[in-house]
Amino acid sequence: MLYKYMVKEEKIMILGISGSPRSNGVTASAVKKVLAESGEKTEYYSLSGKTINGCISCLGCTKDNLCVVNDDFPEIAEAMVRADAIVFGVPNYYNLPNGLSHCLLERCFCFRHQGSFLLKDKPAVIISAAYSGDDENSQVLKIVENFFISNKINIVSKFVVGAFSQCYTCDYGLTCTDGNVVKDNGLVEKILPCMLPARFEEQTEAIEKCKNASKILREHVSK
Repeated sequence: MLYKYMVKEEKIMILGISGSPRSNGVTASAVKKVLAESGEKTEYYSLSGKTINGCISCLGCTKDNLCVVNDDFPEIAEAMVRADAIVFGVPNYYNLPNGLSHCLLERCFCFRHQGSFLLKDKPAVIISAAYSGDDENSQVLKIVENFFISNKINIVSKFVVGAFSQCYTCDYGLTCTDGNVVKDNGLVEKILPCMLPARFEEQTEAIEKCKNASKILREHVSK
């Protein structure tokens, strides 16, 4: 009565969403790792190249929990409702979720009208890619957690993985005293391979976090 999303399939499905505008960066790699370790049927969406605007408070979704704004969100919304579990990766921009991720979170307002809460009790993993920070003090994790709690999603794991600072690929990284190259190494004439931040495949701790999160997620969806 309240919504017209597709009926959920019989087989367990875990949905992965990377909120990064970079299609093959650390955030995407971390989400894909959790999915790969699950051993379950998975679907994956990257927000890279997609148009997802913020909620415009039109209240068009209050009747049937379907967002009426015409962009790329409805396709992802359908997958979120159909999924048995969700893995959401969010880059840290200025210690906040990046704009694409934040817009998607705002649009989740459409799932919670007339007491329906379409995402209620779905187990979820939240991952933030940040150049610095830790799991306990990540403002990004806290913000995403607040959105998820508002939709009564069951957060089973949340953690930070190391981001690759773009200062190391910026043409001015060697001389910009506000950038991470100089902060990490001082003024240098050349960026050597040993100076580069670890990519996801090189982050042993981050990979273990993903494996552990996948294990916890698998335990919840199998119940």
